[in-house]
Amino acid sequence: MSYSAQNIRNVCLLGHGGNGKTSLAESMLYLTGGTLRQGNPADGNTICDYDPEEIRRQFSITTAVAPIEYKGCKINILDTPGYFDFSGEVIEALRVAESAVIVCSAKGGMSVGAEKAWKYCEERKLPRILYISKTDEENSDYNAAFATLRERFGKNVAPIVAPIWDANKKVIGIIDVLHKRAYEIKDSKRLEIDVPEEKKPVLDELYNALKESVAETSEEMMEKFFDGEEFTYAEMIQGLRTGVKDLSIYPVVCGSAVSNLGTFMLMDTIVDLMPNPLEGIPELAEGQNGETEEYVASTGALPCVFVWKTVSDQYGKYSYIKVVSGNLTSDMQLVNSRTGDTEKLGRLYVMKGKKAEEVKEISCGDIGAVGKMDKLKTGDTLCDARKVVKLSAIPFPEPCYSVAILPKTKGQEDKIAGGLTRLGEEDLTFTWVSNAETRQMVISGTGDMQMDVLVARLKSRFGVDSELRSVRVPYREKIKKKVEAHGRHKKQSGGSGQFGDVWIRFEPQEESDDLIFSDAVFGGSVPKNFFPAVEKGLRDSVHRGVLAGYPLVGLKATLYDGSYHPVDSNEMAFKTAAQLAYKEGIPNAAPTILEPIGALNVTIPDHYLGDVMGDLNKRRGRVMGMNPTDDGEQILEAEVPMSEMTSYAIDLRSITQSRGSFTFRFVRYEEAPPAAQQKAIEEAKALHEEE
Repeated sequence: MSYSAQNIRNVCLLGHGGNGKTSLAESMLYLTGGTLRQGNPADGNTICDYDPEEIRRQFSITTAVAPIEYKGCKINILDTPGYFDFSGEVIEALRVAESAVIVCSAKGGMSVGAEKAWKYCEERKLPRILYISKTDEENSDYNAAFATLRERFGKNVAPIVAPIWDANKKVIGIIDVLHKRAYEIKDSKRLEIDVPEEKKPVLDELYNALKESVAETSEEMMEKFFDGEEFTYAEMIQGLRTGVKDLSIYPVVCGSAVSNLGTFMLMDTIVDLMPNPLEGIPELAEGQNGETEEYVASTGALPCVFVWKTVSDQYGKYSYIKVVSGNLTSDMQLVNSRTGDTEKLGRLYVMKGKKAEEVKEISCGDIGAVGKMDKLKTGDTLCDARKVVKLSAIPFPEPCYSVAILPKTKGQEDKIAGGLTRLGEEDLTFTWVSNAETRQMVISGTGDMQMDVLVARLKSRFGVDSELRSVRVPYREKIKKKVEAHGRHKKQSGGSGQFGDVWIRFEPQEESDDLIFSDAVFGGSVPKNFFPAVEKGLRDSVHRGVLAGYPLVGLKATLYDGSYHPVDSNEMAFKTAAQLAYKEGIPNAAPTILEPIGALNVTIPDHYLGDVMGDLNKRRGRVMGMNPTDDGEQILEAEVPMSEMTSYAIDLRSITQSRGSFTFRFVRYEEAPPAAQQKAIEEAKALHEEE
């Protein structure tokens, strides 16, 4: 069934891992007939957690789409992961949603996940509902959870429900404040009950608070409120919708996904108060003239489609799309604004978890998928040739955690590379490179959990067993004093022999990391035609320093004397002589080890500043400054040796309870202290023995 844009709601489920987002999606699907049996993440039988890794780990790893039909509306539920290693999936979902439901647990109150979800919504000016989950479980405390939300997010947090407790303080029903009705759930059916007498004063108090919130949405309403006039139901709904849209009201709903208590109330709130795709924040688009402007969604406009996610697995390749304007039909020809190529669309689908249902059309504002479009990538815009635009990209976080990956069986490096390339189509938050200098394949991403999942998927999908190791640090070597060295290569083995003889002056230079070669030979003691061979011998030598085999940088070598044989001298002899001079001279030139230094920017809440600075001191970090942000956090700027940053992503998460983030980039090399030099030499020796 095709829905008009006014009757579509694209809603993102956000919140901390374990707070019940997937269970809530399952409850909504079950109550609306989207599934015949209500699944449980612990049993591995939910619609949204269908990936083998999700079933094995019992938590969400990818964003799943769960469309439901309720009260003549289609609600596209985007169930996102709660663990921060998979934040890229959350950002993809936020890119195409017009509103969010932030799921908070009645057992834990305010969580880091809820804080981050709120921050995501604030950045995108996204209307949101706060849903307090697990209200009927042991040790749950709705009042405490609500008080925490009100304290953290302010008085605009407006409860539109009131829980009904039994004698044991267990939530057994809820009151719909707006409609002044009470409900309980029996056999997954919502049954209306009388509002308990003791709850009537609470209901009146909450209703008056809602009226006050509605009054603040317009001058006309405020006037009516002060005159003591009652608002009509239509005025209440309109006022709440306005308040939700302009971010002055954040409705609070509560319930239990397991017993389905409060789920109908949540769906009512989504349908009645959340914006449809035409009411969302206009897209930003780059036109063919290179200028960026607002792109307003419209049902009658030329078709424009945004690819927000790619799934490539045993079920085939699907490009998840949102139709931003116009309507979409299969076989339609659209221009990919990234490549400029015209693409003929394949079959269109509506996704429900892993299940793909083929459809003839996807209407404006709706979310669906197109199959087997190999050239399409996440972030692409498809549009009519008459109006080619590029919608703004998805702002993925920078990779901050790196590990080396290698096959357990030698010779399978190509298999790993092929698998990572395929997995990279789905997950744009990790990158990988084959580092020729350290002879490692290095993956960079968001954290250790993400890396663990990548290793598991390489095995299950591509049949390659791999393991993770620490990334080798690319040290450098350099000399600190000037020396002169002699290299003589003489070989006689019947017939013509080999003879090369050079004197070379080695000295440090700061102009460049590259070798500077010069000559100061007088009187033709070394013929000019052998100079290139001497330089080649030295260039080959500087790839391996004398302390630990790291590249030698900042070297100036001057050929100033030598001798030759008119018959036996050749290029190979002089190349070898130069290498002998290098081996003799460099150990006497005070060689030292340089370590890479990076610029670190850590964003943290104020109260973690002392702990983070203490940790940086242990890592030999130098704090360069601090800058406050607009939202009360601090950006700490420091310079830290790269060798000390291996586990920083995990350690910072531990220190700040996942509230901190950072960027780190290489800036320069500098001399390492003696202890660090010794460690680098030992690591190089161990590696040499291993190989």
